[in-house]
Amino acid sequence: MSSLSKEFLKGLWAELPPFRVLLGLCPTLAVTSTAENGAGMGAAVIFVLTLSNIIISALRKIIPAKVRIACFIVVTASLVVSVELLMQAYMYPLYQKLGIFVPLIVVNCLILGRAEAFASRNSIIPSIADALGMGLGFGLSLTFLGALREVLGSGTVFGVPVMWESFKPAEFMVMAPGAFVALGMILAGMNAFNRYQSRKKGEVPTESQNSTCASCGACNAAANCGSK
Repeated sequence: MSSLSKEFLKGLWAELPPFRVLLGLCPTLAVTSTAENGAGMGAAVIFVLTLSNIIISALRKIIPAKVRIACFIVVTASLVVSVELLMQAYMYPLYQKLGIFVPLIVVNCLILGRAEAFASRNSIIPSIADALGMGLGFGLSLTFLGALREVLGSGTVFGVPVMWESFKPAEFMVMAPGAFVALGMILAGMNAFNRYQSRKKGEVPTESQNSTCASCGACNAAANCGSK
């Protein structure tokens, strides 16, 4: 696998921003009451993250180290203003739903984190791959979380009914507490899947292996022997 493919794919699972490295949790929890909101915020972040990585990578050799964070914020703020104006012009209903969290993309940890950790240290092409992977992973995560909350809280996905007629939605799922519950469910599922994969590879001892180690006492005997 080429290095560019690795940079792109890491953001889709190994370093999935909101679910693996827990970056950008503020908009993840705040705007994902529906799948549409999650997709809209994800698209805005992809746009800002990609262009900011390109600009910062291109200017990385002339940005003074002492003011690099301030420069990153100025670049990001300029792009966020552009996104805000575009959404006001062409997607005003969505812009109203996302509210203050569109301008708050400026201080999104994901944007500043990729600028500091990657774009400021690499050339333009790898920075684009990194931004697209991270941005797409972030957008898909928000869309999935929004769809989960919308299905459980309203019985719809993107406003289209998908549940049976007698389904009684848990309305709290589209409220603030529902964001934490849904996020916890996803994180628990991912942790269980990772543990299952580790056990298959033999990286994590199974319960039976633990009981065997406890019963034989060989390690304790060796340690006691070495200490004498």
